[in-house]
Amino acid sequence: LEEELKKNAAVTEAMGGEEDPKEEAHQGPSTLADVREEYRPAVEDLGVSEEEDLYRGAEDLPQGPVKHAGPEALFESTLPKAEDRCSLEPMLDILFYSESEWKGNTTKSTLIRKGYTKLSQRFESLRRVRGDNYCALRATLFQVLSTSTQPPVWLQVEHISTWAEELEAREGLIGQWMFPSECRQGDGSEDAVQQLKRYMELLQNRWQAAVGCSSMEERQRLCERVFQGGEEELGLLEALKLLMLVRASEFHTTMQEGGDVPVFCWLLYARDSSDCPRTFLSNHLSRVGFSGGLEQVEMFLLGYALQCTIQVYRLYMTDTEEFVTYYPDDHKEDWPCVCLVTEDDRHYNVPVGQHNGLQVPEDTNAY
Repeated sequence: LEEELKKNAAVTEAMGGEEDPKEEAHQGPSTLADVREEYRPAVEDLGVSEEEDLYRGAEDLPQGPVKHAGPEALFESTLPKAEDRCSLEPMLDILFYSESEWKGNTTKSTLIRKGYTKLSQRFESLRRVRGDNYCALRATLFQVLSTSTQPPVWLQVEHISTWAEELEAREGLIGQWMFPSECRQGDGSEDAVQQLKRYMELLQNRWQAAVGCSSMEERQRLCERVFQGGEEELGLLEALKLLMLVRASEFHTTMQEGGDVPVFCWLLYARDSSDCPRTFLSNHLSRVGFSGGLEQVEMFLLGYALQCTIQVYRLYMTDTEEFVTYYPDDHKEDWPCVCLVTEDDRHYNVPVGQHNGLQVPEDTNAY
């Protein structure tokens, strides 16, 4: 880990200190007590904050959390045209976007443009994602729904809608769940467990609907209807947060029992602010969508929660072996893969229009 951090520091220095790259190790010691002390300096460097309002329209989003809302309603309400409210902007040519957004000859601008040039060898276009601190979740879910041809095994389990209730009964983590204002409905009689159950069922239904689409065009139309910035979209993103919490709780139990877990779990729980599922929720996960986005270590958790490899082109790391990073990197062969792009590990956008049906390259250094 120290070696990787030194490597990142060298990159930062080469860029003139314009960014603060954050990396995490994928190897670690065998006991939770040891890892907290050994990784403490590195763990403190893992946090990054979401850039604010990176795409027009963000000012229309909720400005703060509210507690659980009311009864089910309005998921199937009439929606405006996709271009009016869609949380992803229309497609832009990657090279056009690069040249228009990164003018000048600074070290950073040159590096980011070079990264976009490499990205354009695989993808034609870019869709900018609304920057409201949900962007990592939003970009990932959009890509999952846009590309899925079959649902993961966990999504087909009938009791998926009971996970919130089970987690509340076992650890008491759900009662104080905070929801965005768009998720406030009716007279407030629906508690947090019931509301998250509804959102998990919605996630299951929308994912299965996407898989059932007869063409890519039909799947894209479904996604345009879903990602409208209202309760349906934000409810799905809250369902992803619940899914992450469920997986984090399972991993923590396994660690306490001395079982094997993915290495990122040691980093996840090595933080003083996240030494158990309760503190992870209260100090990290609950703020996602409101005051901060996902940190790198939590991107690994998201990948495991979805059973999907998230491939990220990290443009500020162009010309390094960290330019293309996988969250996680140990299931590239057996999990489906979706692709995102970031300029800073804070905000994520979506590359689209893959050239000639190219598949994910085996050699990431080829880019």
